[in-house]
Amino acid sequence: MGATKALIEIDGVPMASLVAAALSVAGCSSIIAYGGNPDELAPLGIPVLPDRYPGSGPLGGVLGVLELFGAHEPRPDGVFVVACDLPALTGADLDALVKGAGDQPRVDVVVARTSSIEPTCAIWRLSAIERIRRCFDDGDRALHAMIERLDSHEVDIDPAALRNINTPEELGRYP
Repeated sequence: MGATKALIEIDGVPMASLVAAALSVAGCSSIIAYGGNPDELAPLGIPVLPDRYPGSGPLGGVLGVLELFGAHEPRPDGVFVVACDLPALTGADLDALVKGAGDQPRVDVVVARTSSIEPTCAIWRLSAIERIRRCFDDGDRALHAMIERLDSHEVDIDPAALRNINTPEELGRYP
């Protein structure tokens, strides 16, 4: 994209700030940016924590976030992991995932779905951390594959809310 994706603005607001606002509306009390340069991401106004497994792909990011939150007291049951490039995501969309997690308390991951799952918009349970770590240690890095191995619950979300922005062309077509 030629710029730090989290800071690319949509209507004058960084994409990551839009995602953080949706998380806040959905009731998240601790919102962080995981990975990236803390000085560069300072305009977001949220804590930036270093990636524990840099260069290890999306599963390394999920594992790192779960390890960080698993060390907190009180220990949360689950943790939202949401990509910074979903600027249309709303608190109502995330509320649907929270409801799904409440309805399915024994599943390992509650994941957003349109025509397919969107693994970068999910609630991951800390109870699955050891299974995730084993797969990670075995070299697996794909979120889709991890979700297939775990007990999961899919929640339908408006496809427009999960439209991510990965290229300048996609940015030019937004909204």
